[in-house]
Amino acid sequence: MNNDKIIRHEYLEQLKMLQDQKVIKVITGIRRSGKSTLLELFRDYLKAQGVKNKQIQSFNFEEEKNASLLGWRSLHQRIESNLVPTEMNYIFLDEIQKVAKFEEAVDSLFVKENVDIYITGSNAFLLSGELATLLTGRHISIHLLPFSFKEFTQMFPDEQNEDRLFEKYLTSSSFPEAISLSKINEQLSNNYLKNIYDDIVKKDIAERYEIRNENDFERVAKFVFDNIGSQLSARNISNSLKLKNDSIFHGTVINYLQYLAKSYLIYPVSRYDIKGKRLLTTNDKYYVADLGLRNILLGSSPKSDIGHRLENVVFLELLRRNEGEIFVGKNEDQEVDFIVQKPGGERIYYQVAYQVNDRPETLARELAPFQKIRDNYPKILITTDLVPEEFNGVKKVNAVDWLLTRR
Repeated sequence: MNNDKIIRHEYLEQLKMLQDQKVIKVITGIRRSGKSTLLELFRDYLKAQGVKNKQIQSFNFEEEKNASLLGWRSLHQRIESNLVPTEMNYIFLDEIQKVAKFEEAVDSLFVKENVDIYITGSNAFLLSGELATLLTGRHISIHLLPFSFKEFTQMFPDEQNEDRLFEKYLTSSSFPEAISLSKINEQLSNNYLKNIYDDIVKKDIAERYEIRNENDFERVAKFVFDNIGSQLSARNISNSLKLKNDSIFHGTVINYLQYLAKSYLIYPVSRYDIKGKRLLTTNDKYYVADLGLRNILLGSSPKSDIGHRLENVVFLELLRRNEGEIFVGKNEDQEVDFIVQKPGGERIYYQVAYQVNDRPETLARELAPFQKIRDNYPKILITTDLVPEEFNGVKKVNAVDWLLTRR
């Protein structure tokens, strides 16, 4: 099945809910996660709902045919001259950062009652803070990730064994095109991932932030990628690299961590003191956008570190489900892998362990943090064990079942 055929329902539903709302829709996410494809899917949806072609104007500014529109005045003039006065008009602007002073065109179009605007742009630009400044109070972001496990399974319609597919998901990439290429040849997929990483580092980070020492930057990136799910700080990263004779000033490490996060290569997760009811400002945990990229950067075996890989998959799925803020929980001297804090005040606690069946000491260790929590909010232990169980109100669920079933 071609990845273009995969309907990204969760993101599409967000766009449907925002249709015709007076806000600019901005699609963000790591390079090659499918932002342009999502806009294409939404245009198809609009047409299926009876929106006429003349009501839709779509521009990808990486295409040569749009080279004459890279000034905001010429772009604005083209769009305005083709607006349908008596109908809602849907404007799609892909890779908008290539248009000089694009915000002038967007602002002028936004004030019109019959214009609905959707844009994408490069990662570095969209998270640099500039877009938020240019479109203050007038935009909403939809954050796109590579394929979920449910979407991943749709790429392999002839494989009926979900557990076998999940093993592949844990050890390879979930970028749409990387999956397609892996079906032809694994090396093609690896080359594609290497190009994604190089593009992000060179175009989104090194050039933009004028990094002088790319080797130092890569050492920090490798350290974080190698320590997903571990508590990290700029100082302990700096100290660890110093022990390997690769000393990097901790202030520089702070900057590098910010650049990695702004390009969506990594996601920092803050710690929350459950008993003290306060956010902790040190020793965040970090997770990576794609495990295939991690393989490429570290040159490690995809089979290694399987427990942290599972934890990374669970984090990304919680991010996709967008049910609330995600924290790492601290409760005295113990830790809860994830707390999802919902807007209404409710929360869900999650522990993640690869296997606990036939390992009583592992089960006891994973349940222990739950036992000190005094509230009655849901507590879930996610493992790859096949049989669901319950332990004093803690539900143990199978990872594959949990990933394939939305709450």
